[in-house]
Amino acid sequence: MNYFATLSLCLSLMAGQPAGARLPKQETVYLFSGLGADYRVFSQLALPGYRLVHIQWIRPEKDESMAHYATRLRSQIADPHPVLIGLSFGGMIAVEVAKQVPARKVVLISSAKTRSDLAAGSNFFFKWKLYKYIPGYLLQQPNFVANNLFGAETASDKELLGAILEDTDVSFFRWAMDSIVHWDNETIPPHLIHIHGTADKIIPFKAVKADYAIEGGGHLMILNRADIISRIVLDFLDTSS
Repeated sequence: MNYFATLSLCLSLMAGQPAGARLPKQETVYLFSGLGADYRVFSQLALPGYRLVHIQWIRPEKDESMAHYATRLRSQIADPHPVLIGLSFGGMIAVEVAKQVPARKVVLISSAKTRSDLAAGSNFFFKWKLYKYIPGYLLQQPNFVANNLFGAETASDKELLGAILEDTDVSFFRWAMDSIVHWDNETIPPHLIHIHGTADKIIPFKAVKADYAIEGGGHLMILNRADIISRIVLDFLDTSS
């Protein structure tokens, strides 16, 4: 046996794999972050054995619908039967993608499946479209009101939320809010689970029909309830559909 064959055998045995066997290919999971957020909100989500791809927000077209925007995002998805995980606004986009492609699994976290899920959150702020008139610098400014609304509990939660707010694209924020106001979806894609916090102040728990209720979880529970959310997601992804 030559040197390279011996090395291959040793490495295979150390890895617990028979010689010549290929390691199983990691399945790709596509992550859609929340409104104005990016990959950082998923920093505490642990999905060992899966390859994570963070969908990048693109500039919306004038008066573009959420469905059409989802169509353009599909160019970032290579898998014909993708696994999609969406947080908040990203969950709504994931729903729209799953209506267009046969997703293997869809996970919504702190989000809404349909227009009905948003009913309890429809207040004067949305009715009068006040989000169009708030100065951009206020939207990008970390403050105790945002911490309270989003459920940022720890110092690290508040620091990350502050960084996300400072990086918020104001024009994207206004478009996304408007697209949520006009979102009329009532179709729930198959193979979907919805994880929601009982203390969510952005999308109130009382309006949604969640499959998993996270006691005391706020809108950003993906940061401070990541352990239990990770276990739920892994169990769901590991089961055959």
